[in-house]
Amino acid sequence: MQISAGYRSNYKALDLARILLMHGDLAPRLTIQTILRASGYAVDAAATPAEALAKLDEGEYDLVLSDGEGGSDAAGHNLLAYARVKEYRPATAFITSGHTKPKGGYQPAVSEVSIYTENLPALLGEVAELIGVRASRRHRTLRVAV
Repeated sequence: MQISAGYRSNYKALDLARILLMHGDLAPRLTIQTILRASGYAVDAAATPAEALAKLDEGEYDLVLSDGEGGSDAAGHNLLAYARVKEYRPATAFITSGHTKPKGGYQPAVSEVSIYTENLPALLGEVAELIGVRASRRHRTLRVAV
């Protein structure tokens, strides 16, 4: 097999859900992306909030994960706020790798998922739960005809 800079795998995700991951640091972004893809999720990754916003405008996601910093204190918050007003209503969460925490005085009501090597099963459980909650929010029960 020959690998080049433009190499794209023929790997097909199980299509459990489509996730947008925005993380400003390369190593955590690649690690999280690899973990999620290996678990059957289709993952698009962005290095900057601007790149993530463009991806949000191009496609639909079941879950949007932001590193909470994204180059500035408010960038991660703004990305998730933008995602939450999309018509298809994706689930949103901050994701932290190691010691980082979202900064700033304003903390919107969003989930936070932490990544440590010893809690990978918990990460995948939280991702599945966030996507499940999103699905239940989109489902409306039918009224019974009287």
